[in-house]
Amino acid sequence: MIVTNHRNRHAARTLRMLLISIVSMLPFASSSAQTELSDSIVMAIDSMYNAMPQDSLFHPVQEINTAIVAEKPTAQKRDWDNWRPDPQRALWLALVIPGGGQIYNRKYWKLPIVYGGFVGCIYAMRWNNMMYKDYAQAYLDIMDDDPGTASYNKFLHLGRQIDSSNEDRYKNIFKKRKDRYRRYRDLSFFVMVGVYAVSVIDAYVDAELSAFDLSKDLSLKVRPTFIGNGSASLNPLTAASLGVNCSINF
Repeated sequence: MIVTNHRNRHAARTLRMLLISIVSMLPFASSSAQTELSDSIVMAIDSMYNAMPQDSLFHPVQEINTAIVAEKPTAQKRDWDNWRPDPQRALWLALVIPGGGQIYNRKYWKLPIVYGGFVGCIYAMRWNNMMYKDYAQAYLDIMDDDPGTASYNKFLHLGRQIDSSNEDRYKNIFKKRKDRYRRYRDLSFFVMVGVYAVSVIDAYVDAELSAFDLSKDLSLKVRPTFIGNGSASLNPLTAASLGVNCSINF
C-alpha cells in the first residue's frame, strides 16, 4: 500500500509539472496570469488526489497479478474410466517402439507376450547362426585335403573316426546340417518380423475397437419353432416343419 501510494503521488507530481510547463509556453499569457493558472492547476490536482479514497487508487502491480491469476488455466484431471486411445497414435507408437502401442492402450498384460516373442526369436536366431557356422566350417574342413584342418572331429562320437569308408556319409551329414541351421536362422528372423507386425496390428485394432459399444444385455436364445412350407395341405405334419430358432440380443 505504501509503495502504491508513493507511485500515485509521483504520478500526480509529474502531471502538475507537465501542465505547468505547457502553461509557461503559452505566448498570449502574461507572467502573472501564468502564475495564477499554474497555482490553480496545482491546487486542483492536489484537491483531486486528496479527495480520492485510497482504496480507489490505481494499483498497477495488483491489477497485473490479478489478470495473470485469472488467465491461468486450471489443470483438468483426466477421466481414465471414459478415456479412449487414438488408433493413429497407437499405430505410430507401436511402429517406433516395440510394445509401445500396448503401453499406450494400457494393455500391460500383453507386454510379456510381445517381448517374450522378441527374446525367443533373437535367442533362436543367434543359436542357429552359431551352429550354422560350426557345421559350415566342419564341412569345409572335410572337403579339403589338409589333415591339419579337422574341426569336424568335435562332432564325432567317442571312438569314431572318419576314413575312406565313411567320408562320403559324413560329408552329406555336415552339408545337410549346415543347410538346416541356416534355414532355421533365416526362419527365426522372419518370425521376429512377424511378431513385430502382429504387435503393430494388435495395437491399432485394439485402439480402434476401444470405442466399440457392447451392450450389457448380450444374450443368445435357442428354442424350437415350426417353419411353414407354403403348402395348402391340411395335414400339419406336411404343412410345416420343425426347426430351431436362434435369437441374439445386443
